[in-house]
Parts: sequence; structure tokens; C-alpha cells
Amino acid sequence: MFLHVWMFFMFTSTFAHMIIAGFETAEVAGGLVTLIMIMIFSFCGILASPEDLPGFWIFMYRLSPFTYVVEGLLGTAMANAEASCEPNELIIFDAPNGTTCGDYLKPYLSDVGGYVVNPRVGDGAACEYCTISDTNTFLEGMSMSFDHRWRNFGIMWGYCIFNIAAALGIYWLARVPKNKKVKRD
Repeated sequence: MFLHVWMFFMFTSTFAHMIIAGFETAEVAGGLVTLIMIMIFSFCGILASPEDLPGFWIFMYRLSPFTYVVEGLLGTAMANAEASCEPNELIIFDAPNGTTCGDYLKPYLSDVGGYVVNPRVGDGAACEYCTISDTNTFLEGMSMSFDHRWRNFGIMWGYCIFNIAAALGIYWLARVPKNKKVKRD
């Protein structure tokens, strides 16, 4: 977790240096950073999952560095833990007569997952069903995985190295005086 937070700060620092390298005033650079950060946040998978993005814009999901930051942080912090539903999140329905909630939902649970809060209740009583039983189900719904944590860490190193190289290149192009031959009389 610490490494992902550290990489987030490394990325934002190197990204800021890359952007300001080519501008003389902080105001102009700040305006450009604001626009780029809106794009990065919009397509990182939090506001809209990759499945919800129009086909053309899926490349922005893969290009956004925060996709990898968020997956690294959430995957590391939330994976492999039990989940429980609050009372307002439960799906409540009546069990069929002659069976318990657990027996009635057993085939469904094996296919879809989740858990029954009161599996022994039956004969027309209210069954309470929670759609997720562990945090991995939630992460899968957001196209994230605990297994990608080191991949995401490496990808963020790639973004940082690119930012440093681009900052040096932009600085050289925009700020370093080039050799101009002076004509002598």
C-alpha cells in the first residue's frame, strides 16, 4: 500500500514538472494541468467503468495513469476480505413453502455468489439475500484485481520515467537557446 501511495506522489510530482517545463507562467501551466487532470480522473474507471465507456473512449481508460493507481490502491487495501450488507442493501423476498431460504437459494448462490443472512428460515418467511460475500466480487465489478498490484506499480514507474524524459525534452525545446549563427560584416 505504501509503495502505491508513494508512486502516486512520484507521478504527480514528475507530471507537474513535465507540464511546467514548457511554459513561462504558472497560470498557463495550471490551466493545462486542470484540463488534463479532468480527463485523467474522468476515464480512470471510478466515475464510469470500462464497460460503460463508449467504444472509442476505452483507450483513455487504458491510458489514464490513475487507472493503475486506483487499481493498485483498491486491490491492495480491499482484496480477500469478507463483505457484509447493511439492512438497506439486502434483497428481501418470501421463501417458498416447504423449503428453507438456504436450500431454495443454494443453486443460485453457486452460480452467482453472495450469501443468505438467514438460511434456516423457511415456509413463507422473509429471506434476506446479500449480493456479495467478499470484496473480490466488488473489485471484479470494477475490473480490478489484487493480482495486478505489482504490474500497476511497474506501469507507474513507466509513467514517472516518461514524465522525467518528457520534462527534459520539453525544457530543452522550449527554454534552452539554440545555436544561432550570427552573420558577421
